[in-house]
Amino acid sequence: MAALIAAAYVVLTFVASAFGLASGAIQVRLSEALTILPIFTPYAIPGVFIGCLLANILTGCALWDIILGSFATLIGAVGTYLLRKHKLLATIPPMLANTIIVPFVLVNVYALEGTYWYFALTVFIGEFISCGILGTLLQKTLFKRDIIKKLQ
Repeated sequence: MAALIAAAYVVLTFVASAFGLASGAIQVRLSEALTILPIFTPYAIPGVFIGCLLANILTGCALWDIILGSFATLIGAVGTYLLRKHKLLATIPPMLANTIIVPFVLVNVYALEGTYWYFALTVFIGEFISCGILGTLLQKTLFKRDIIKKLQ
């Protein structure tokens, strides 16, 4: 299960990358919608973490981005799992972790022009779209189709 989630994360990151949305100041990684999956199964935690790690490596991210960006996704996935009984709150940990960590990487690793707070805003917007909107849609779809029973 974790391997399938990791593979899906990588593929979805490549799709976003094809449209220039997987990295940089404005990021809308479609793959971040998968950070909602720890609501359904704890196997999603290593799945999204390894998927993010592989996606960051395969898309040519800097070493510190690979480490810190993947760590942000891990923190978000664990937070989602811990809030799994509070479905509306479960999308907050990945958005928060990435909003705090990724701007630091953009300013200090990639030396992009702009302030930490500017990048916090842009990353938050992308995470809100990926996790908040797409993740919530994924969550509702999985609940409607009783996928939760198959994943446990």
